[in-house]
Amino acid sequence: MSTNKPLTQGKLISYAGIGFIALVALLILSSSTFLTIDPGYQGVLFKRFSGGIDKEKIYNQGFQIVAPWNRMLLYDVRTNEGLETMEVLSKNGLNIKVELSYRYQPDAQKIGYLHEEIGPEFKRRILIPEIRSATREVIGKYLPEELYSSKREAIQDEIFQRTSESVSPKYLTLDAILIREVELPESLQAAIERKLKEEQASLEYEFRLTRERQEAERRIIEANAKAEANRILNASLSANILRD
Repeated sequence: MSTNKPLTQGKLISYAGIGFIALVALLILSSSTFLTIDPGYQGVLFKRFSGGIDKEKIYNQGFQIVAPWNRMLLYDVRTNEGLETMEVLSKNGLNIKVELSYRYQPDAQKIGYLHEEIGPEFKRRILIPEIRSATREVIGKYLPEELYSSKREAIQDEIFQRTSESVSPKYLTLDAILIREVELPESLQAAIERKLKEEQASLEYEFRLTRERQEAERRIIEANAKAEANRILNASLSANILRD
């Protein structure tokens, strides 16, 4: 009796050890094999033993099963927004501080190529440098005061077009670029503001002149109409008197 008891305990310890190892292995295996892709994300699979990244197969949101020796690479494919502040030179060589906002997203069907050729740091490596380069080139063709005129929209549209053409072959989609703020040297800023106020005052003066001219024309037309009515009335009365 006494010789069998230690043997039974030894077996139990062995079984417990095996069970513990199996449980740990199962947890490791399950964490590598089963995953959930959150909304707004898509994935590509890195196959460790069969060719690397499968660039053509895109995994959408939801539950996915992945072999433990492979790895799922996830990308946020939603539209994201960023801000970029930079200093550029205008056409006449003045230093201008510009703040831009931009909206972008990776090409959801090309994230495999994006990962292989550029990687997850695509914003820092590609998008921002292209935005900065296009902004310098475009604003360098204009005078500072034109950034406060009707040309501002044309300027930001040109920056958008140039940047979009540059990043599109790199599997990125640019939705918009907006000039949020322009900071000029104080003396130039004050001069432009004075000019804008003068132009606004001139427009208001022209508007008043036009309104007064229209009012004068209205009164003339009204007076002519009354005179014509009186003439017709007088003629009618004269005719009646003659008949009587």
